[in-house]
Amino acid sequence: MSPTTPSSASAPRPTPDAPRAAAPAARRIGAQVLLETRTVLRNGEQLLITLVLPVLLLVVLTRTDLVDVGPGDRMALVAPGILALAVMSTAFTSQAITTGFDRRNGVLRLLATTPLGRGGLVAGKVGAVLVLQAGQVTVLSAVAVTLGWRPEPAGIPAAVLALLLGTAAFTSLALLLAGVLRAEAVLAVANLLWVLLLVGGSVVLPADQLPGPLAALAPWQPAGALGGALRAALTDGAAPAVALLVLTGWAALLGAAATRWFRWD
Repeated sequence: MSPTTPSSASAPRPTPDAPRAAAPAARRIGAQVLLETRTVLRNGEQLLITLVLPVLLLVVLTRTDLVDVGPGDRMALVAPGILALAVMSTAFTSQAITTGFDRRNGVLRLLATTPLGRGGLVAGKVGAVLVLQAGQVTVLSAVAVTLGWRPEPAGIPAAVLALLLGTAAFTSLALLLAGVLRAEAVLAVANLLWVLLLVGGSVVLPADQLPGPLAALAPWQPAGALGGALRAALTDGAAPAVALLVLTGWAALLGAAATRWFRWD
């Protein structure tokens, strides 16, 4: 009788590789921050809006008389407003356009189903905005100081708070637009609002330099409140309580609206 051969049932079977565990949340979010930051830096149009135009405006408004900024130190009036414009450009215009096209192309829906999740995706976008703004503030402040700006050190904590509140408000507005409009409409509306707020929003120039109705309305909308808060903090060393409260209210209102109406696909 021949030796018994092992049956196929008793033979060892190859086992599939065990699924790999997802990377820690901090690493996933950090990778998304890097991706979002690189996307903006590689986009010529967004880089133009977020950095090149603010630097050009800073030089033109402080070194020429093409625009009447009223009495007083031109640099002290203009430099804080340019910082506010930079926040608006990155947190609102750039973020709205990027998110709108990501949503149209199905990128948001895909990423929301990965281990990154919706919360991680939002955190990555906010983190990228903060990284880009840190670079903007550094470059613009260096250019302004080279041109003769001397900000008031006592107002720096209030200015940082105003920048963070402005970032929250404008990022929420960007997500709201990107989450309810088609990508092409987001592109048009975001650029139009950027121009309107630049011209009539008291973001660069003080509200008292605007015509009557706009001068009264500007301090109560987010761009005017941000510009006014930065001018009060960095020029006078003051803590602009009213402007900070206005920014807080807008951040809460727009954040709630974006949470309520944002659509992922």
